[in-house]
Amino acid sequence: MIGEDARIVEVRHWLVRVPFHAPIVWGSGVRSGPTRLLCEITTAGGAKGYGETICLLDAIEPVFRNIVAKVAIGKRVDQAEVLHRNVLGAGYYHHKRAAIMAMCALEMAMWDALGRLSGLSLSQMWGGVYRKSVDFSAYLFVADPAALKDEAQRFVDRSYRSFKVKIGVDERSDISLVRAMRETIGDCGLRADVNGAWTIGTAKRQLAKLAEYDLSYIEQPLELDDLRGHAHLRSMQPVPVALDESAYTLSDVGNIIRDGAADVVLLDPHEAGGLWPCIKAAAVCEAVGIPVTLHSGGELGFSQAAYVHLAASIPNMTISIDTELDYLSDDVTTAPFVMNNGALAVPTGPGLGVEPDFDKINKYQVEDIRGAYLDPSRPDWFPVKPAY
Repeated sequence: MIGEDARIVEVRHWLVRVPFHAPIVWGSGVRSGPTRLLCEITTAGGAKGYGETICLLDAIEPVFRNIVAKVAIGKRVDQAEVLHRNVLGAGYYHHKRAAIMAMCALEMAMWDALGRLSGLSLSQMWGGVYRKSVDFSAYLFVADPAALKDEAQRFVDRSYRSFKVKIGVDERSDISLVRAMRETIGDCGLRADVNGAWTIGTAKRQLAKLAEYDLSYIEQPLELDDLRGHAHLRSMQPVPVALDESAYTLSDVGNIIRDGAADVVLLDPHEAGGLWPCIKAAAVCEAVGIPVTLHSGGELGFSQAAYVHLAASIPNMTISIDTELDYLSDDVTTAPFVMNNGALAVPTGPGLGVEPDFDKINKYQVEDIRGAYLDPSRPDWFPVKPAY
């Protein structure tokens, strides 16, 4: 039974940045490694829980420190829904993007602590383990076709069966990169992510050229607010349309469904306000027959564990999920995940099923956010959405 001992009495947090083996280059700039916000909660009874969230924006840490952490004090770890609505009710319904990203770390820690107290894993608490192993997609960020083939072959040799390639840099490379991927991976699943770089006219032209490469879907072809444009693309050509940046919050997903704007929805608990809002969004999609998957923003061990539990317990998460695990040089948990044939087994321990490595957390602790967008080698350049 969860009682007064389960009330949160202390919250600690850290900003950490774990370097990539090499910088990732994409249409929105260059990323040298993910900056993540980690947190630890302690209950009155001494139980602890750990959480993590994406940290691309300078506003996230102050919102966590000044609002989320303070609102959490005194709440029981089984009150995730109350936390979410309390933070928004503190005025942050006006600033949802910052609030939901800040909230996820604390909400994840609440679920972790609840699982530790109950002796159940997250997936057991969310309806049970629906699948025991979770498939991941090889994620490619190479803008040169020849180099892309070499990188894709590395994943083929490791028995990945699903692949995702970043495009959206310019018209010519869109086609040549997809062609290079298909020539390398054969009949494996292939998807392409535009990151909102296309205008509607360009999308029509490019998708006609890409039709022969049998894409599983085209991700975020248009600017994130253009739901009507995405609905139009769905109706006039055969490549399935997936939405990511358009689908952050539960309300976003509801609007996508109302407008008929997507065949696939990419969810992200860090951009939804937590694990529970992500589960609810998946259920909305399940009700109308839309499959879901998960977006990756450089998850470290806590979030990677949460992703596996989400995919293990959500029936319509039938599409291999994104990950940047292969690019990370290290982790902040005691037993980092290692991919096996493009898949991970579901953790069986209570809560998230992972433990913090405080030596690593201290090693990678930082005071600011760097390397999320823009390109240091091109000081006058910045991305535009749509770009062409």
